[in-house]
Formats: sequence, C-alpha cells, structure tokens
Amino acid sequence: MYPAPSIIAFSTLSGLGFGLMFWLGIGMPGSTGLVAFVFFAIAYVLAGAGLIASTFHLGHPERALLAFTQWRSSWLSREAVGAVAALAVMGLYAIGRVFFAASWIPIGWLGAALSLMTVLTTSMIYAQMKTVPRWRSPLTPALYLALSLGGGALLAGQVTWALLLIGMAGLLQLAWWWHGDRAFSDAGTTMASATGLGHIGRVSAFEPPHTGPNYLLREMVYVVGRKHAFKLRIIAFVLGYALPLAFLLVTFSHWMGLLAVLSHITGILASRWLFFAEAEHVVGLYYGKR
Repeated sequence: MYPAPSIIAFSTLSGLGFGLMFWLGIGMPGSTGLVAFVFFAIAYVLAGAGLIASTFHLGHPERALLAFTQWRSSWLSREAVGAVAALAVMGLYAIGRVFFAASWIPIGWLGAALSLMTVLTTSMIYAQMKTVPRWRSPLTPALYLALSLGGGALLAGQVTWALLLIGMAGLLQLAWWWHGDRAFSDAGTTMASATGLGHIGRVSAFEPPHTGPNYLLREMVYVVGRKHAFKLRIIAFVLGYALPLAFLLVTFSHWMGLLAVLSHITGILASRWLFFAEAEHVVGLYYGKR
C-alpha cells in the first residue's frame, strides 16, 4: 500500500493524543489548573492534528461529514463518531480539572473509555481487510492499543506504566512483523485463485492489463525492497522502543523524558511507514507484483 504521509501522521499522532487522554481521564496525573491545561492542550493538539491530517487523504475532503452516517457498517464511520464523542466528553472533564480543580470521575472514565474505543476503531479499519493479509490479525488492534497506551503514559509522565506498555508494544511489534511476513503466503491467494482460472492450468501474467499507471497501482501496489525494509525495522525498533526504555531506566528527569518522547515518536513514524509500505494488497497479483 502507498504510505501516504497524511495517514502516517494521523495514525501516529491521534493514537498518542487519545492515549494521553486515557491517562488524564483516569486521573493520572491528577493535576489541576495551569498544569492540567498544558496536559489537555497537548492531548488535543496531537489528536486534532492527526484527525485533520487524515482529511488530506480523502478524494473529496468537503464530504468528510458523510463519514458519520455509516456507523452501522463502517469502522471508519465508527472512528469518526468515537473521536468526536471522546473529544467532547474529555473537553467537559478538562473544564472541571482546569477551572474548578474538580475531578468528575464518571465523566473522566467515560472519556477514557471513548478514547480507547477510538483507537480500537482506527485499528479495525485495517484489521478487517481481507484483501491485505498482513493487516488481518488480532495483533493489529493489540499493537495499536499498546502503542497508544504506552505513548500516552510516556506523555503523562507515568514512568512505570510507560516502561511496561512500551516494552509490551515492542514485543507485539516483533510478533506483528513475524506474522506479517508469512501472512500473504499463508492466505493462499494466488493469481490462479484471484482470476478463477486455476482449473485450466498454471496462470501467469503475459503483460500488464494496461500501459500506464492508474489509481490501483498508485495506492495498492507499493513495493519496498527487503533490504531497505530490514534497515527501517531496525531504526523503528531502536528509536521507537529500545531507546525510550533506556532513557526511562536511567535517573529520570524532564530532559530524559523529553528525549524518550522524541525518540518514541520518531520510531513509531518509521514503523507506521512500514505498516503501509509493506502491506501487500491482493490486487497486486493482477500486475505480477506479488
């Protein structure tokens, strides 16, 4: 799949933003006043920037409101509804914490649940796609949730939880790569099954269906070299997981926390680029790309 910058930014930043909202919603940290305002501002900027970035990938951004109408059948629509609900509830909760030094616990917990639900719906957009075997796995929502919670804990200054959850996310990332590298072949989809011509004999492409590029080739048949992918995996794992854990394990300070956050975000951006670039869509079989 084509790794569109807008989708990479959306899935990374919004996950961090809603992850931070989860921790704020359950009172970790339990700050009030100006400090609480800073935490909520960071969460809203990250979540809002991610959601805005996602609209740039729409063919008709002016129709974005239509995404809210298909919630019965579309995970994308459920994501939109969940995001707005989470932002609204957490906004009310933030008013209490910032202006009244009040912790409205039921509202906070509801906002935390809605924040996690939003991250889950984002992951299910990809996990439910039969046409991309690499994504179709319970590991996909598990990884998204672990990264959101781990990154949110890091931003919230919850060091113990950040160590646990980022470490867990790192293990899930390794498992996700291991599973993904085998998913396409394990799915058993070939050019013969895709065309329905397998009963005739061996099926191969004589030449591409057309002479010029089209939408499918641009969006669904991106190919990244294995050597480059392996290097990027190392970079993503070191920056996204290993270095943040190392920074947190030394004597903690605000500077170490900042370095851990910057390293984690950089690494997750790299891993999210690979999430899309390595995804083999079955339509590539028609073009001899798989």
